[in-house]
Amino acid sequence: MKIAIASGKGGTGKTTVSVNLASYLSENNNVVLVDLDVEEPNSALFIKGNLIHEEDKFKMIPDWKQPECTLCGICQKVCNFHAVIQLGTMILVFPELCHSCYACSELCPTNALPMITKKMGELKEYKSNNLAFVNSHLLIGEEQAVPLIHQTIKYVDLKFNDTFIKIYDSPPGTSCPVIEASKDADFVFLVTEPTPFGLHDLKLAVDTMKELNKAFGVIINRNGIGNDDVENYCKKEKIPVIAKIPNNRKIAELYSGGNLIYNEISEVKEELIKIENFIKLNIFSNLT
Repeated sequence: MKIAIASGKGGTGKTTVSVNLASYLSENNNVVLVDLDVEEPNSALFIKGNLIHEEDKFKMIPDWKQPECTLCGICQKVCNFHAVIQLGTMILVFPELCHSCYACSELCPTNALPMITKKMGELKEYKSNNLAFVNSHLLIGEEQAVPLIHQTIKYVDLKFNDTFIKIYDSPPGTSCPVIEASKDADFVFLVTEPTPFGLHDLKLAVDTMKELNKAFGVIINRNGIGNDDVENYCKKEKIPVIAKIPNNRKIAELYSGGNLIYNEISEVKEELIKIENFIKLNIFSNLT
C-alpha cells in the first residue's frame, strides 16, 4: 500500500500529518515513512531512529570530449532542455539543466559525449521498531528534485515488500516533484487549511490529482480558523473530508519542539483513528 501525503501549498501541515500518521500506524503495522521533499526534508526532526544505511545518489550527465567532436550540432538539436549548446567551436554542458535522457550521448556520431556520474544528493535509512524512515536530501545548488525522488522511491520499492505501508511525505505544490512523488500512489491525502489561500491551492492540487487519475481525499489542518469555504468546496465536488485536525496552541508548541503530537493531544489521535479506518475500508479493501 502506497499512500502519498501532499498539499497544494507549503505550510499546511503535510509533514505534521505524515510523521504522526506513520508513527501511529507503526504501533500495529510495518510502516516505512519516506521524506520525498528532497529540497527541504524535515521529517527527520520528528522521527527518532538508528541510522542503518546511507549512500550517495548520482545522476548521469554528458562529458564533452573535444578531440572526438566534429561540431555537427546534433547534440544541441536533440536536447529539449538546453543543457547542451554549441558556442562557436565549443560544446557547453549545463549539468543543472540535464535530465539524463541520454539523447545527446546516444545520437552523437563520434561518441564525443559519454555519460558520467555526478553526485546530486544523499539517502539515509533509519529504523525504530516497526517504523522505517528513509530520508533523501538534494545537494545545495542542484536544480532538479525529480531524479532523486525517483531513485528514492525505487530504493524503497526494492527494500520493502508489500507487508509495509509506505507513506510518502511529498513536496508541496503541484509541479513535477509532486507528480513524481504521487504518480504511483494508491491514494493521496491532500492536506489543506480552512483559509482562502488553502482553498485556492487545494483546487490546484485537486486538478492535478484528477489529471493523474488518482484517488484522493482531504485532511483539514488547523480546523477552526478561517471559514467553511474548504468544506463547502469539498461537499460540492464530492471530495471526502477524512479528518479535521484542530487549531490548538499546544500542537504548535509540540511541533516547534520537534515532538510528535498524537500521544499528547487526544483530539489529534481521534483524527488519526479516522484516517486509519478510512485506509482499512477504502484503500486496503480495494487492493486485496
